[in-house]
Parts: sequence; C-alpha cells; structure tokens
Amino acid sequence: MSETTESKNKALVLEAFDTLFNKRDYAAAEKFWSPNYIQHSAHIAPGRDGLFNLVKSLPPALKYEHREIAAEGDLVILHGRFSNIGLPVN
Repeated sequence: MSETTESKNKALVLEAFDTLFNKRDYAAAEKFWSPNYIQHSAHIAPGRDGLFNLVKSLPPALKYEHREIAAEGDLVILHGRFSNIGLPVN
C-alpha cells in the first residue's frame, strides 16, 4: 500500500519539528525551513534565522511534543506543546 500525500506531509512536519526543536540540528533543519521562510509570530524575529536564533536562545532541555496532527493535501496543522522552556509553568 502506498502512502498518501497527507501521511507523507505529516511525517515531514513531525521530522522537521523534531530536528529543530528536539535534536537542535540546525544544519539538518535548513532542509525543512526555506531561506525565504516567513515568520508570522510578532514575538519572533523575521525569517528562518529569527526562528533558529529563538530556538538557540532557549534552554537545552526544551522539548516539543505533538498531540494532534491533521493534513489535507499540502496543508498540515500541528498542535502540541513545548516543555522545559525555563519558566515556572510549561
């Protein structure tokens, strides 16, 4: 049985988040985030560098855990949580 586009895209997104947030492998993460990446969060500096620099500034114990993932065609929505971010409450 072949994988669907949706299941391939979900696996790709989960691998990207694990590579950047859990493994902190910035060189490998570059293949997931384009140099032209647009950051839509006002509290994060623009572009891929802004995102990577934010992750670099966070405690090494930070972990991302996904809870729900949904996909339709090329759209993937991921819901999860970050833990060990250095604040009293996760």
